[in-house]
Amino acid sequence: MSIAEAGEFGLIGRIISRLGSGPATLLGPGDDAAVVRAADGRVVASTDVLVEGRHFRRDWCGPADIGHRAAAANLADIVAMGATPTALLVALCVPTGTDPTWVEGLADGLSDEAGLVGASVVGGDMSASPTLTIAVTALGDLGGAAPVRRDGAQPGDILALSGRIGYAAAGLTVLSRGFRTPKLLVEAYRRPAVRYAAGPEAARLGATSMIDVSDGLLQDLGHVATASVVGIDVHSDAFDVPDQMRDAANALGVDPYQWILAGGDDHPLAATFPPGVSLPEGWQVIGAVHDGTGVTVDRKPWTGGGLGWDHFR
Repeated sequence: MSIAEAGEFGLIGRIISRLGSGPATLLGPGDDAAVVRAADGRVVASTDVLVEGRHFRRDWCGPADIGHRAAAANLADIVAMGATPTALLVALCVPTGTDPTWVEGLADGLSDEAGLVGASVVGGDMSASPTLTIAVTALGDLGGAAPVRRDGAQPGDILALSGRIGYAAAGLTVLSRGFRTPKLLVEAYRRPAVRYAAGPEAARLGATSMIDVSDGLLQDLGHVATASVVGIDVHSDAFDVPDQMRDAANALGVDPYQWILAGGDDHPLAATFPPGVSLPEGWQVIGAVHDGTGVTVDRKPWTGGGLGWDHFR
């Protein structure tokens, strides 16, 4: 059976039956709009879109993997503000010949990833399209705290990272060269492992700025440097290159630091903190903030390749 045979409302029914309900959901899918609790009185919102052939390939990732990726890209943005995710809205544009079970797998991935933070898919829309496209909007709650923005870094702050980095970019390179191993790297590309709790944790610790590293560490830190009108220096010796990444880099003729410093899709959180802050386990100091502009590596401009992903490049 194809989606065309199942019909729009038959497909919607199959998707809704697979979705859970988070504690912030007062009214979920099935009405004209959802109702989501916003006890704080403010709602944090973010949107991301994934287009087949540009952001994912179905021969590289299963439907649940793609659902996890789509949800994680948005949930990471919410926690990077110091907020707790509450709900997802999903718009799906899909070719009519697609098997409905593929869409069910996608829904499972979206729902399972949202469930990691107690959120749920509360609604969305769908349309026929020659190109498979997934647009996700995430909502979040600040719990009475101020949002952690990009423009608060100060000279003298330390720069720290929470979460793995370079793994997904390495996995993408491996897949693009026609390989399926090392599994560690390939699976990192297929499903991000985001430390969601680190966002609100950083806010409680007094983070002066924070960002979800989705497009490349150097490029995304550039946004923080520009917004805060400061310079940021990254210390290359702060990063350990795991054996499987180093072996893959040697086999493929790639500098592993290109994956670490300029690769995306792992979604670690980078944050700046006042000097003297004691960081808990899961955070690693990787640099410092200083007077100046732009981002450097070991106090020098990065010359190892591009700085990160650009949708129009």
